[in-house]
Amino acid sequence: MARKPFIAGNWKMNMTAESGKALIAELKPLVKEAKCNIALCVPAILIPAMVKAAKGSKIKIGAQNVHWAASGAYTGEISCEQLKEYGVKYAIIGHSERRQYFGETDEGVNKRTLAALENDITPIVCVGETLSERENGETENVLSRQLENGLKSVEDITKVVIAYEPVWAIGTGKTATDEQAQETIKFIRKKLGKLFGVKNANRVVIQYGGSMNAKNCKGLMAQPDIDGGLIGGASLKTDFAIIVNYNK
Repeated sequence: MARKPFIAGNWKMNMTAESGKALIAELKPLVKEAKCNIALCVPAILIPAMVKAAKGSKIKIGAQNVHWAASGAYTGEISCEQLKEYGVKYAIIGHSERRQYFGETDEGVNKRTLAALENDITPIVCVGETLSERENGETENVLSRQLENGLKSVEDITKVVIAYEPVWAIGTGKTATDEQAQETIKFIRKKLGKLFGVKNANRVVIQYGGSMNAKNCKGLMAQPDIDGGLIGGASLKTDFAIIVNYNK
């Protein structure tokens, strides 16, 4: 089964209801003939308004995080049930900024991932190494640990999206070459094959999340193991449509 490309935007802590609605209104006609799946993962407070704004288009709305508990004393968190109420289809889990600034662990990633799957929300599970880890030759060890621990007890890996984020290429001005990105994502797929079987691994959508933009998207998307992108800054403007239509 061919993997359908998937381009997801991550607005991070940007946009307001008004600016978000304006951007989606601009994007809707620009992506209507796209051949890939499309999502915008927006701040939780904007989800209701963005779901309404994207209605009738190919754009699905996702969350930037989700908690593992159904409810309870978890101030500042959001549950699967709360997301599902608004029709949210995707949730980013384990983003490098969540790991770096908020102390998220592989164990937490695992619990959030399992909760999302149980609630029919597709988890976009982020993995990636820092600059020092890459320079010290630890990339494969780091990715292996994150995949083994973060995906523990997952029954159907084909329902998970993996986003490879070289942390050293996010907002630093450094970018991985097409070949570097392909080599690392090929390793991720091989590791998934060892964990879940080669047949299943070959069905997993793996995105590249290291500053994909309108200029470099064609080269990255031409790589055999790269199935999409998790887009940061470029998802805050109409350039996002250029990435979505990378094959035109």
